[in-house]
Amino acid sequence: MKTSTDRILTTHVGSMPRSDRLSALLLQKEHGEAVDEAHFEAVLREEVARIVALQAEAGVDIVSDGELSKIGYATYIKDRLSGFGGHRPRKAALDLQPYPEYMEKMALVAGKQSFKRMCCTGPITVTTTKPLDFDLGNFRAALTGAKVAEGFLNAASPGVVSAFQPNDYYPSQVAYLEAISQAMQSEYEAIVNAGFVLQVDCPDLAMARHTGFQDLSEAEFLSQAEQQVEALNAALVNIPADKLRMHVCWGNYEGPHTADIDLVKILHLIFKAKPAAILFEASNPRHGHEWAVWQAAKIPDDKILVPGVVDSTSNYVEHPELVSQRIMQFANIVGRERVIAGTDCGFSTFAGVGKVDAKIVWKKLESLAEGARRASAKLF
Repeated sequence: MKTSTDRILTTHVGSMPRSDRLSALLLQKEHGEAVDEAHFEAVLREEVARIVALQAEAGVDIVSDGELSKIGYATYIKDRLSGFGGHRPRKAALDLQPYPEYMEKMALVAGKQSFKRMCCTGPITVTTTKPLDFDLGNFRAALTGAKVAEGFLNAASPGVVSAFQPNDYYPSQVAYLEAISQAMQSEYEAIVNAGFVLQVDCPDLAMARHTGFQDLSEAEFLSQAEQQVEALNAALVNIPADKLRMHVCWGNYEGPHTADIDLVKILHLIFKAKPAAILFEASNPRHGHEWAVWQAAKIPDDKILVPGVVDSTSNYVEHPELVSQRIMQFANIVGRERVIAGTDCGFSTFAGVGKVDAKIVWKKLESLAEGARRASAKLF
């Protein structure tokens, strides 16, 4: 994993806005409609090349393929693994349940989530590596000639898979997590073996407390979250920690967030996970104050902090000086060499859904890059 001794590097959480034509194809595939695979792959090649070029142009150092090939960061696994079927309507997040009118407004602005929410209905095994193989080759081609420091690719953690796809087959949650871990291990290792940094997405350690696992008590949730970290670490056993980054968040939506679990209650679990780099929300108004939690914590020496210094649910473009101040806040905690400037979450975690206008995303990333330059001038 690239770090720097002479400036603050920039990155983001992974998902980028998909074009209308790509979103339409993804949704057609999701709903079982016929899609010409050659045409789909041709569109993906063009779109990933475009998205990598736009990231580089905006000044992002560590870039991704935008997760463009995936319908969603946690549900795409059904196209690669067996054992998932049916559909189970999601429960509204705890903080949103008192506000049904607002939820309707959210859907009008950000788009409705029309992807399938399956359950585990049978044994989990890898059924195909073709989508992953395509993603690896496509991203490698898009990076050719790009003026960036490094590339990373996302993959769902065992915990977030279990949060989005409830277990109706395995005898226990532990057995379910173990099965997911074993099935996802090959995907994790393939990404790193292809020369990319692996980002495991772990909102199950925070967001799932008030979404997928909202029926658990806090003590039950924390116990289960520890099992999720153990399952993650088991799947990452063959990958060096410095090739890994993990993303933790409380949900990429604009809402009250009054049911969010406090960072201080889950930080020990985050530290227990193997990845060296930790991407977390620092701009979300419900969690912006928690820099003090990081300051008070005994952060392991091998951990790199990637605070979200740009919000991913607002069309405000943060002033570069504010971005700089947020970066410096964390540099003062762990040192300038152990901070990378990031975003709170992805900008399009599900195809066709996103609050931030696609063109404004790039202005926000430009501000991220300028803020990092300003912080670098003060820190180095």
